[in-house]
Amino acid sequence: MDRQQPPGDGSPRWPAPAAAGPVRAHLTLPGSKSMTNRALVLAALAGGPGAVTNPLRARDTLLMARALTALGAAIEEDGGSAAGPERWLVSPGQPAGDVRVDVGNAGTVMRFVPPVAALTAVTVGFHGDARASQRPVGPILAALRELGAVIDDGGRGAIPFTVRGNGSLAGGVVTLDASASSQLVSGLLLAAPRYGKGVEVRHQGGRVPSAPHIAMTVQMLRDAGIEVETACRQPGGGVADTWRVHPGMIGSRTQFVEPDVVNAVPFLAAAVVTGGSVTIRDWPRQTCQPAAQIVDLITRVGARCETTAGGLTVTGTGTVHGITADLADVPELASVLTAVAALADSPSRLTGIAHIRQQETDRLAALATEINALGGGVTELPDGLVVEPRPLHGGVFASYDDHRLVMAATVLGLAVPGIEVQNAATVGKTFPEFPSLWSAMVEGPP
Repeated sequence: MDRQQPPGDGSPRWPAPAAAGPVRAHLTLPGSKSMTNRALVLAALAGGPGAVTNPLRARDTLLMARALTALGAAIEEDGGSAAGPERWLVSPGQPAGDVRVDVGNAGTVMRFVPPVAALTAVTVGFHGDARASQRPVGPILAALRELGAVIDDGGRGAIPFTVRGNGSLAGGVVTLDASASSQLVSGLLLAAPRYGKGVEVRHQGGRVPSAPHIAMTVQMLRDAGIEVETACRQPGGGVADTWRVHPGMIGSRTQFVEPDVVNAVPFLAAAVVTGGSVTIRDWPRQTCQPAAQIVDLITRVGARCETTAGGLTVTGTGTVHGITADLADVPELASVLTAVAALADSPSRLTGIAHIRQQETDRLAALATEINALGGGVTELPDGLVVEPRPLHGGVFASYDDHRLVMAATVLGLAVPGIEVQNAATVGKTFPEFPSLWSAMVEGPP
């Protein structure tokens, strides 16, 4: 894989902080990107004004807010204070004329917003970063056409494309292959209550990745007063592959966004790698985020995990273990877990993640290329990676404009001095505060 950054990228290199000893930290993390963007869509489609409390402020969520504003919603920021967290006040509305939506490289924006655009009475053009044109949106565009939408994409099934709304959409039953991204399902479900007949989405294809994120969508719809049914059409199967959203008015309310448990994983990995202790405050006890899977995997690689009223505390044992794991439900963890595996005492095999080749970058190829350039032994599989731990050395770690690659590099940097992360600022896609929080954790209290 080409190790160069995208053309024209002259960003500086960030020296990943090396740990002088076990890290010890208590951290409060920003809100969940996944919950923030779902909450914004539901609020923009609701029957009246609402609010999103503790939203994540990052590139992906700001792109979502701007997209929904372009489609007629009014979003007003109410800054946080000692009296409470930040709120975004959302009032539904309709656009006055044709608009263009910049999706950046945000999967949620390119897949959640077109079903909303189909409800407008204007023409909505979608464009984005260069990488966006290579990410899967074809199945949701085809599904929207089946449901009655008019879409011009030049036959590419990709960004850029245009949605020509006529003010409503009939809805109905649609079949699509969501094996490339669970967001293809969630995007249809979120707007479905506003369609005349609602929508029944039937998945037909390989395993749907990130199943907990579809469960999150379903739960948030139900919390908004929408009736949702799930079923499995496969004989003897237990995993949902059919989702029926009934038409109805989405309740206007205040939605609270939990801390992002996925963005906590690099910090938890730091405790494992350094034999230290990290506490994430306000770790949700009951959540539709993949918190249980995270605790299980962090325990398996060599840590003690304890959940108390103060949050989740992860304590490293001084040993990092290799693991065999199917990450299909939690592919967002693959990059950091690969970095941890490169520092382990035995080989690892991480599978179920073929689809992450189509995310912000080809993550499997990028991880293998960058870790091997530091002396590692990572081999690509059709659906994952095999990691053979080897002595590593410093060097430049390219990020490929991918926030998860930045996080992987910084975890490696704890144990391998001299790693420089190229274009580390791209982590602002989902976690702008990451570099400062990471440095503060490694350096410890003044």
